[in-house]
Amino acid sequence: QDVAYRVRHGKEAHFDGLIRHDPIEKDEIVVATLSCNSSRTKGPREEMIDNLKAQNPDLLFFAGDQTYHHTEHTAGWLEWGLQFREVLKDRPVVTIPDDHDVGQGNIWGESGKVASTAAGSDGGYYYPPSYVNMVQRQQTWHLPDPADPTPIGGGITVYYTRLRIGGIDFAILEDRKFKSGPEGKIPKMGPRPDHINDPSYDRKSVDVEGLKLLGDRQLEFLQAWSQDWTGADLKCALSQTAFCGAVHLHGQPSNRLLADLDCNGWPQTGRNKALRLIRQAWAPHLCGDQHLAVFVKHGIDQFGDGPFAFTSPAIVNTIYGRWWHPLDEKAGANPVAGSPLPWTGDYEDGLGNKLSMMAYANPADVRDEKQRADGHGLVRFNKGSREATFECWPRFSKVSDGANAQFPGWPIKVSLDQNDGRKVLGHLPAVSLEGVQRPVVQVIQESTGEILYTIRAPKSEFQPPVYSDGTFTVKLGGEFPDQQSISGLRMMPSEAP
Repeated sequence: QDVAYRVRHGKEAHFDGLIRHDPIEKDEIVVATLSCNSSRTKGPREEMIDNLKAQNPDLLFFAGDQTYHHTEHTAGWLEWGLQFREVLKDRPVVTIPDDHDVGQGNIWGESGKVASTAAGSDGGYYYPPSYVNMVQRQQTWHLPDPADPTPIGGGITVYYTRLRIGGIDFAILEDRKFKSGPEGKIPKMGPRPDHINDPSYDRKSVDVEGLKLLGDRQLEFLQAWSQDWTGADLKCALSQTAFCGAVHLHGQPSNRLLADLDCNGWPQTGRNKALRLIRQAWAPHLCGDQHLAVFVKHGIDQFGDGPFAFTSPAIVNTIYGRWWHPLDEKAGANPVAGSPLPWTGDYEDGLGNKLSMMAYANPADVRDEKQRADGHGLVRFNKGSREATFECWPRFSKVSDGANAQFPGWPIKVSLDQNDGRKVLGHLPAVSLEGVQRPVVQVIQESTGEILYTIRAPKSEFQPPVYSDGTFTVKLGGEFPDQQSISGLRMMPSEAP
């Protein structure tokens, strides 16, 4: 049950709120996703708070850059708290710090190395570990215990973990902390070590062996997380930034870049490792950071074979606007049917990563506060239908005006099973586990030993899809795939109904 609380200070001051019960009984779990709270625009966020209160999400996810007060985080943190307290006080909240929270323009944490400048492109943290730990303590103290609390260099703490709300299992990642910095590791091919604008460069040349993205520890965590379905019907990954470079114009419409190494599209090998593990759980990815709302379907080996991903808009977009604007101003292959947006479909980013653009929210005029394309995202997970609806709301919109008040191209409804977008070649024989209504099902390709996926089956009997011929092992269980194993299975001669 819900529990009311009151915090008192002195004889008169008090602050009231609500500790909600875990809404496991709800079929729809609603998550608000926000990031990039520009400190140049001070004061309350009244319109956004009104919308969030009306939408009443079960979970708030702040993906980073809660403040841009680089050397005064505590003041910025208190400011953020005052701005959002009316929705923070009565529901679960995930906050994870990003580069500006720890005082840097960009950050490639490189396992705790010391950065030479606050620009951070040589990798590491510029400010002392005591400052970084203070930031992390303020923003993440309330999260579940870290999966592996071993500190990185300088004694900097880690917080990557998991959180289960209403039957949705969220992996909370630190996609900056272990990432390699570009300076000194690849040639400079633009105005900055992390910006590439040389169209003749070889995309593979920057994917240098040994570069890290999530780091080995977090990859191991994702592997374990994807196989543990305790208390979970569906899964979702949360992190700071996007696993692709779905941006063309940076800072101003005249500044076109081919590639930005701050995004998680680089290094490409690390990006693909992360996406394969997220795909194993049929999970979407939520993030922020990019100052441009986009909804994409990642491609790993082929277009569309990876998970869906939603990058939320900036809360207030007065720091660094960005735009999706292909140079040839043409739609990609397989554009979204009926979309009001001209540039949807299949594209490669400047790093050669495949993405299918499904929606984007470009600023129409950064000089007009009502046309900067800032706002927040909302995701409605439906456990019964195994679908999710992704919404994108402008900062000055009114949710009472209905779905048409969203940015053009939204809302978007998808089947969460399609987070594994590999082409289904056929199905294995139906499997079930006695005494378990919806078992955990894991499918392993025997020729390679690769785990194709581990999911919670939608019903008691399930025909696992497969993507190639050969023999497969299927493991089943109640929370882990550890109770029954069936080897040597082959595709059925006809498709499943």
